[in-house]
Amino acid sequence: MTQRFIPATFIRGGSSKGVFFHARDLPADRGEIDPILLAVLGSPDPYGRQLDGMGGGISSLSKAVIIGPPTHPEADVDYTFAQVAVDKPVVDWKGNCGNLSAAVGPFALDEGLVRVTDGEALVRIHQVNTRKIIHARFPVRDGRAEVRGDFAIAGVAGTGARIRLDFLAPGGTQTAGLLPTGRVADVLEVEGFGSIRATLVDAGNPAAFIDARDVGMTGGESPEEIEARADLMALLDRIRRVAGVAMGLADAPEGVGLAAPRIALVAGPLAARALDGAVLDPRSHEVTVRMLSMERPHRAVPMTGAMGLAVACRVEGSIPHALAGRGKRPEEIRVAHPSGMLTVGAEVERRDGRWHAESAVVFRTQRRLMQGAVAVPA
Repeated sequence: MTQRFIPATFIRGGSSKGVFFHARDLPADRGEIDPILLAVLGSPDPYGRQLDGMGGGISSLSKAVIIGPPTHPEADVDYTFAQVAVDKPVVDWKGNCGNLSAAVGPFALDEGLVRVTDGEALVRIHQVNTRKIIHARFPVRDGRAEVRGDFAIAGVAGTGARIRLDFLAPGGTQTAGLLPTGRVADVLEVEGFGSIRATLVDAGNPAAFIDARDVGMTGGESPEEIEARADLMALLDRIRRVAGVAMGLADAPEGVGLAAPRIALVAGPLAARALDGAVLDPRSHEVTVRMLSMERPHRAVPMTGAMGLAVACRVEGSIPHALAGRGKRPEEIRVAHPSGMLTVGAEVERRDGRWHAESAVVFRTQRRLMQGAVAVPA
């Protein structure tokens, strides 16, 4: 045979989709897993569509998840995430996908890796990439994760069963801490541009937040408008790479990976048009964001990106804190993004002169779309 088949499940988690594997069905060595995932997702594809694989041509649809037995004493399962580049032969193992995190608990239950009674399940997840613990709570019916429900999320048609994700102590996933430089705002020197202020946060995933106005934008532009500006895309990538060096992710800009840090254009509440044509009411949210990673603008905000932004909004002196409006519940930040709006809970406090993120809470839905096996070259 010219192809072999590996058991896999295709799942939507939040506003992302990914191919889920049992660890037992893949090699132990990541170097051997990389070519498998590239083949499964259809990368690299110079046409940017991943037609020869399960990917969807954008970073939020080019992902893989590996679930295995727990290696942490406070977890029920291990969850490893892989971000697969669309047009390059690159698999990034450093970060996490907050959206696909929503599907890990239901997958573990439905696959018999954990057992709970009907009602509300609690699955404790060890996120291997970031070495963090996530608590997933979701409804269970007849021994399986409930899919039906009335909870809606921006960017996903219809409704589903609500999943609560508690990201415990989310600071310092890939760097020295919540604020890797120790400062709430930094001044970055960018070749061909000059100085720009940025808030560098590592909560859920590393990200660099800049005031959209500092690069001549409003923060309400569509992903297509941003991507159409080759000069802007190149500038944002240069800023992102300088930020990555400042955060300790690499020794030089060229060594900074494609996935981290993300870069985000931040603005206050805006009457921006969402992808479905609706115009958001500025009173419906506290902050607006346009986020980029893997050299592409996101059509929604990545969940860990929203977490980092919510945390930053609660850090006094940061750029997001200065731009954001003040809601009725300060522990909740309503984030406007290209697909609509979502609410993120962030518990942040200052102790001994340093900022600490105690937890971040998000709500998502998930649905198993297909199960069976994926084909890879033999």
